[in-house]
Amino acid sequence: MVGIGVIGYGYWGPNLVRNFSQAKGAHVVAVCDQRPERRALVEKVYPSVKTYADVDEMLSSPDVHAVAVATPVSSHFPLTMRALKAGKHVFVEKPLASTAAEGEQMVAEAEQRKLTLMVDHTFIYTSAVRKIKELVSNGSLGDLYYYDSVRINLGLFQSDVSVLWDLAVHDLSIMDFLLERSPLMVAATGMAHVPGRPENMAYLTCFFTNNLIAHFHVNWLAPVKVRQTLIGGSEKMIVYDDIEMSEKLKIYDKGITLDQDDDTVYQRHVGYRSGDMWAPRLDNVEALKLETEHFVECIETGRQPLSSGHAGLRVVRILEAASRSMANHGQPIEL
Repeated sequence: MVGIGVIGYGYWGPNLVRNFSQAKGAHVVAVCDQRPERRALVEKVYPSVKTYADVDEMLSSPDVHAVAVATPVSSHFPLTMRALKAGKHVFVEKPLASTAAEGEQMVAEAEQRKLTLMVDHTFIYTSAVRKIKELVSNGSLGDLYYYDSVRINLGLFQSDVSVLWDLAVHDLSIMDFLLERSPLMVAATGMAHVPGRPENMAYLTCFFTNNLIAHFHVNWLAPVKVRQTLIGGSEKMIVYDDIEMSEKLKIYDKGITLDQDDDTVYQRHVGYRSGDMWAPRLDNVEALKLETEHFVECIETGRQPLSSGHAGLRVVRILEAASRSMANHGQPIEL
């Protein structure tokens, strides 16, 4: 059995404790949080779990084989490095780190010590994204043309990171998983409407080879909650609506056909194909359940996680370049 220690019992920590407690081959043995009221809550709900106020004290426990880091982004690097140096496997919240340089050190440390480093890119374990992956991988969509995502709400303003690092990280991790390639260049614009706080709305564009383009719209200051992604291919198109309860995924047999006759006028070059729409049946397994079990399996087998440290690093590199672009009013940044 893999003994799990969770660092941070705030917003996401309770979900991690619940899922790791139920994960096959694992059990939660420790929770660390500096706040006495949060430790008291753990002791009430999970009386068999030992609580700690000091991270190093928890890391020194031989019962803790792996740790889950659910703390603010700025603390991911120091906590993960301390855990790795203590010989613990690490499951860390998104994003992996505050900078690519930090992420590179984390990945190198894990590989040197032959430890599992996994990033909590929860959405790639959802049934909808797993189905999209299947369609992309088997060529059902044809050549990919665009990836267009909107993630907005009247939401939790962060004080330490911009809306890109808070919300776009989800969609970038999904894109990285689905496309299995990195953009050549990114450009981003954004604006902060609360004095002294980071940007609360932003637009990010990623440019790929073969005329593939990806665009992300994220906003904490919207009157409605929207989580929608459109993926367009030469054969089929997908609408993924994460808020939709019954039909999160819709696949459209729609597109264009091109007339190769150069002598015809432009209007005749493009024809339109309109076929059926279908909504595949998706399972109801909680993504975090699959993810926590995958982490335990990777520890036991030595397999590379789907959301490995390398995947987390690729996302951080995009976010870092996007932040530089946003600071320069949208100047494109090559990766």
